[in-house]
Amino acid sequence: MRAQYPSQTVGPFFAFALVREGGNILVDEQTLGERITLKGRVLDGDGEPVDDALVEIWQADAHGRFRHPADPQYAQADPHFKGFGRSGTTGEGFCFQTIKPGPVPPSPVPCIAVRVFARGMLIHAVTRVYFSDHDNTQDPVFAGLDPVRRQTLVAQRCELPSGVVYRWDIRLQGEGETIFFDL
Repeated sequence: MRAQYPSQTVGPFFAFALVREGGNILVDEQTLGERITLKGRVLDGDGEPVDDALVEIWQADAHGRFRHPADPQYAQADPHFKGFGRSGTTGEGFCFQTIKPGPVPPSPVPCIAVRVFARGMLIHAVTRVYFSDHDNTQDPVFAGLDPVRRQTLVAQRCELPSGVVYRWDIRLQGEGETIFFDL
């Protein structure tokens, strides 16, 4: 006879199993480009922070090249830029030390691809983050979104003594829900 266990969902084990120290730092001293910090929170439908979620980012370097063999310009990609990072969430949210990416054709504006994993989500959520100091309507994907909701994808620039910080919260559901894409 099998033991009966309570209903189980995905997580909460992201910080324990998938987040590595320094995995949210995509740059080193020699990385080219404008250094930025991307930080925010993952929020539930009630606007409460979700602890133990996992946020992944994948982005181009400062010249719009991915450090991945599938990119035709892979050989020219910045060898000092990782291009991929993971950050777990805590009461403080998530945080990445990175650079502002260069635009990747056909888009003339920079953006970062984002995946969100959280307990209870059997399939991760996929989205993008754009930057408030660009005309994001020049991006064909952004321009095609509902004008009222597309602002859920825009990180707000703040200039602090410690450097440039972009603030962006990810709302998983409810009012102000972040736009997520189907793959």
